[in-house]
Amino acid sequence: MVGGTIVTPARRAPVRAGLVWILVVPFAAWALARVAGLERGGPLTQVMSATPYVALGSLLPLLVAAFGRRPLAACVAALTSVALAFCVLPRAFGDGGVAGGRPFTVLTVNLLVGRADVMDLVRRVRPDVLSVQELTPAAVERLEGVMPYRVLQGDVGLYSRHPLNGFVVSPPGGPVEVVPVHAPRPSSENLATWRAVLGSLPGAGSGTPRILAGDFNATLDHAALREVLARGYTDAADRAGAGLVPTWPENTRLPPMITIDHVLVDTRVGVREVTVHSVPGTDHRAVVARLVLPQESAGVVPAFQAGVQAQDVLGGTQAVPAG
Repeated sequence: MVGGTIVTPARRAPVRAGLVWILVVPFAAWALARVAGLERGGPLTQVMSATPYVALGSLLPLLVAAFGRRPLAACVAALTSVALAFCVLPRAFGDGGVAGGRPFTVLTVNLLVGRADVMDLVRRVRPDVLSVQELTPAAVERLEGVMPYRVLQGDVGLYSRHPLNGFVVSPPGGPVEVVPVHAPRPSSENLATWRAVLGSLPGAGSGTPRILAGDFNATLDHAALREVLARGYTDAADRAGAGLVPTWPENTRLPPMITIDHVLVDTRVGVREVTVHSVPGTDHRAVVARLVLPQESAGVVPAFQAGVQAQDVLGGTQAVPAG
């Protein structure tokens, strides 16, 4: 316009590069540690459980870098978010169904030093086997008669509706081995024991199908648990699309935040459904896995004696009919 004034809109200044990288680098380092399994030491191993929350939070530096016109930082942040999403999101989606076979239900729960009252849940769920951790003599008395057969070892126990040979269960159609698992917390003083317990768990093999059920004190974001899976297992909750449902802590002021209780199944075993349930008296949620066993199983193999913590509260292994 003649005689007018040309006004040029002020350009928004980019966000300072230093501030952007301060946001991007910690998330990128976390993603690298998670993908490469680099966690070492008690504190870092423990915080790795927070990876699903870190994956969600990684969107913040991506947005800051993008809107702050920092293309290199935005590229690193985008790769970080994609890597973490690839690690986490598949747990929210099932594998698309199972083939035909024999139904078999596993219930596992940490009794919190024998305090939990699991009887009502057992009546409602009617599992084929019950895997319990932090079992005490008093808890053994309360569970008397809950199922016809039981095996007790250290502070873990396996109760079954079907005959037992060690941890090998004999339902109609052929046996399946169910190993109760209880690993210590991966704190600095327990880290070596935690790794040793997880490292001692047997591979799936090609004979009798094998299931590991219990309190692993590990999430799918721990390299030590992924090493167990690499021996021929899948996580039942992951297969059922419930892998992000937390199991600890429960019955506390804090809501459940992390998933450390698992049912790991031989890849020949199908998964129909996995649910978690609150149980009075314990800070763990119980996990119920409704599985499908192959139509015919191979013959019985020697039962694996699960690694347990040093304290043997029950005085050794017992394999006896209950009642």
